[in-house]
Amino acid sequence: MPIRPQIASVGSCCLVGLITNDELYVANLGDSRVVLGQKFLDKGKATVIAERLSRDHNVSFVEVRKEVEAQHPGDSHIVVYCHGVWRIKGIIQVSRSIGDFYLKKPEFNRDPYFMQFGNPIPLKRPVLTAEPSIFSRKLRPQDLFLIFASDGLWEQISDQEAVDIVHKSPRPGIAKRLVGAALERATRKRELRYKDIKKIGKGIRRRFHDDITVIVIYLDQQKGSSANDTNLGCTTAPVDIFSSKKDKQPLLVQHT
Repeated sequence: MPIRPQIASVGSCCLVGLITNDELYVANLGDSRVVLGQKFLDKGKATVIAERLSRDHNVSFVEVRKEVEAQHPGDSHIVVYCHGVWRIKGIIQVSRSIGDFYLKKPEFNRDPYFMQFGNPIPLKRPVLTAEPSIFSRKLRPQDLFLIFASDGLWEQISDQEAVDIVHKSPRPGIAKRLVGAALERATRKRELRYKDIKKIGKGIRRRFHDDITVIVIYLDQQKGSSANDTNLGCTTAPVDIFSSKKDKQPLLVQHT
C-alpha cells in the first residue's frame, strides 16, 4: 500500500472450469461467461444449441440488482443509474470480483495513501464480494465444446451466435475467429471499418469495445477430424490430484 496505493482499486473477473470423472465444474466471479455447445435433434434434424453454464454478476441484470439491493436494505443509493448504465455506488457494474478492496474493506477506502489517488466512498459494509457462483453438470455424449470468454465478447455476440460460429468453422484459430466477429460487430456499431479500429491505441480503443479474451475447448476428442488437425492445440487434461484412481484422463482440445 505505501508503494502503490492504487492497488486497492484494481480488480478482475474470474472464470474457472474443471473436468474430473466426466463432471464439469464452473466457478465464476463477475461477468465473464462459459457457454456450452450441444447437439440437439429438432424434428429429426440435428442442430447445435447454446446452454449458458455461468451466471453474470452484473447489475445491468434486474435479478442481480435486486440481489444487491436486498443485501443493503438501508442504502437507497447502493445501485445507481448513471451514464446510461447501472453501477454499484455509481462506480462498478460487477457485483463480485477479485480485488477491488476499496469497495470491500472500509480501511482501504480510508487509508490516507489511497485517498491521494482514489475517490473515497463512505462504506459501512462491503458492497462487493469475492464469493463465486459454482455450477456442476455431468458431461453428456451430445456436449461438443465449451466457450470461455470475457464480457467483451458477450457484449457484441449472443450465446447462440458464438456457438454457431464455433460449430460452422474450422477448429484451428477458432478463438481468433470469435474475437474477429466481435470486433466486426463493434466497428459496425460505430460505423467504422475493421482495419480502422485495429489502428486505434489500446487506451482510446476501450471506448469502442471492452477487452476480449476467448478460450474454446472441444470435448469430443476431435472425432471425424482430419489427421492434420488432430494434434493442433491439443492438451492432455492434468492429473486429478483429488482422486486415487489411475484411470487415463480424457483428452481436451483447446484452441486459442
